Amino acid sequence: MIQNILKNPFQTTYNTAPFSKIKNEDFLPAFKFAIKKAKKEIDKIVNNSESPTFKNTIEALDFSGEQLDRISSIFFNLNSAETNDVIQKIAQEVSPLLSEFSNDIALNEDLFKRVKSVHDSKDSLKLTVEQATLLDKKYKGFSRNGANLPEDKKLKLREIDKKLSQLKLKFGENVLAETNKFEMLITEKNDLSGLPEGTIEAAKQLAESKNKEGWMFTLDYPSYIPFMTYADNRILRKKLAIASGKKAFHNDELDNQQNVLNIAKLRFERAQLLGYKTHAHFVLEERMAKTPEKVITFLNELLEKAKPAAQEEFKNLQEFAKELDGIEHLEKWDGTYYAEKLKQKLFDLDDEKLKPYFKLENVISGVFKVSQKLYGLTFKEIKTIDKYHEDVLTYEVFNKKDELVSVFYADFFPRPGKRNGAWMTSFKPQYIKNRVNERPHISIVCNFTKPTKSKPSLLTFNEVTTLFHEFGHALHGMLANTTYPSLSGTSVFWDFVELPSQILENWCYEKEALELFATHYETGEIIPMELINKIKDSATFHEGMQTLRQLSFGLLDMSWHGKDPSKINNVKTHELEAFDNTKLYPDVAENCMSTSFSHIFQGGYSSGYYSYKWAEVLDADAFEYFKEEGIFNNEVATKFKEIVLSQGGTEDPMVLYKRFRGHEPQPEALLKRAGLLK
Repeated sequence: MIQNILKNPFQTTYNTAPFSKIKNEDFLPAFKFAIKKAKKEIDKIVNNSESPTFKNTIEALDFSGEQLDRISSIFFNLNSAETNDVIQKIAQEVSPLLSEFSNDIALNEDLFKRVKSVHDSKDSLKLTVEQATLLDKKYKGFSRNGANLPEDKKLKLREIDKKLSQLKLKFGENVLAETNKFEMLITEKNDLSGLPEGTIEAAKQLAESKNKEGWMFTLDYPSYIPFMTYADNRILRKKLAIASGKKAFHNDELDNQQNVLNIAKLRFERAQLLGYKTHAHFVLEERMAKTPEKVITFLNELLEKAKPAAQEEFKNLQEFAKELDGIEHLEKWDGTYYAEKLKQKLFDLDDEKLKPYFKLENVISGVFKVSQKLYGLTFKEIKTIDKYHEDVLTYEVFNKKDELVSVFYADFFPRPGKRNGAWMTSFKPQYIKNRVNERPHISIVCNFTKPTKSKPSLLTFNEVTTLFHEFGHALHGMLANTTYPSLSGTSVFWDFVELPSQILENWCYEKEALELFATHYETGEIIPMELINKIKDSATFHEGMQTLRQLSFGLLDMSWHGKDPSKINNVKTHELEAFDNTKLYPDVAENCMSTSFSHIFQGGYSSGYYSYKWAEVLDADAFEYFKEEGIFNNEVATKFKEIVLSQGGTEDPMVLYKRFRGHEPQPEALLKRAGLLK
């Protein structure tokens, strides 16, 4: 009988996932097997005849379910980066099982009694800071998931969680199907006017791969963004923009309107059941911001500062488009196109001039060099590690003592089974068990322009900052050095998790860093100083409008989750109200953002989208420290590594931040950097 490889310990280099040997049909039996095993581990804790202690209850609980967590991370990472109909079907079967299992734990009265007993005696236990945090987290994990509820309400909670897990999956599947479904085939060469040759070549290759004559454009970012930025044909820009904006919003089998309403209402119902005013009150209790009121105040204060600048920028853009092409009414499909033209006029800078200096391989090498200078890391490509797709690159990461820090996977190009966007994730967390420091397996996934027959993959500057951003998350995971898996790496408050990613983007604007990797792919020439200056000068271009856009998403998120949604019956109408104070462009009737707002309806950002801006305040303030002492200053880098990157969620993030910086974050640093302080 053929063994199911997922049921046994992996016999691989560094215990990495044996992707090529895993069959789709292995997943469901492996999940059932691992759930059963995890249940036995829980039973062992519950049935322990000894009195509850930190070690036999709290610690044992954190290390339970290790195999289940491993299988889950492999499976759900594939469902994001390399999915297919079979995997999606399994996800629909598995999600309720996992939701049921986590509820079995959260609502296990005997287990909660043991946890509560340890929690009640915590003052006499002489715990380390990390242990005290873990104890608090475990106790809250029960109380915030219904352990104190009467039996009938516990059943209700289980029902809600099961429905939510399925709805969120369905939401994501619809968005992916909509993205994959749309194709715009261009057969007339003059319709390509304005497009860079690399974009045209990629579109030709895509059409050929589908046995079509002409040039094909899709809603994948490397196809969509250049078209919206450079295509002179306004009618085609409109067609593409509307297709993107109406994903899962046209009353068919892939429509997400009802899913959005159901998710928002079930989240509210769940929060109320647990004694919270709204879903946002529930979520924010475990964030730096603490309350919805504080988040809304934070967003509105930034809005007050950014809105006049945004309105002024928009007015200038309207005038520019009118002067250039006689455009009477600037629409959403005009924004990026004319902004790029205006930027070229003001700074004599366009992405096509920059791209030759940002060959993907050089940017990867650059982010490695920056990490080496800051944190003493070296990256060695390793070909013997199994991967889930041939495009994936695999590396060993070592520290100065030549000890393994992490295994690192990087997956850079779009394909049909991969969702849009960019993210960091892990296949195995870091933790210390039986005196062995288990090192993590970290992955970043992006969607960059593929190499063509005549050109390597050349990144836009925006893609360069995206790579650095995701790599900042990856460093947070790689440099983790905690005892317990649930506090390791990026397991921190969500409004703190973006600090390591966003701070690393700052190095993309610094001469000292750029000279390490920004060399012309054909001549080897280092990026000229005048281009570096233009990058810096243009960094705050349309910052008011960009800020307004981010704030609008944060306010939309809070409008769904920070109040009672039971009266909302029209997704579009609700969205228009939420956007009212941040609106610049006329509305497009066919479009709706909520139906494809995966961050908040599928990912983990519900009530948390504000955290991008929140973390920008942290990152601007923290980077100011680096600038004061030197961007590669060893002392500041070591402090950041040891106080922020390696500590995971072992302490309250504000405590960690103040220990690193010496004070609370100052919003002025962000406003100054964004050019919004007059």
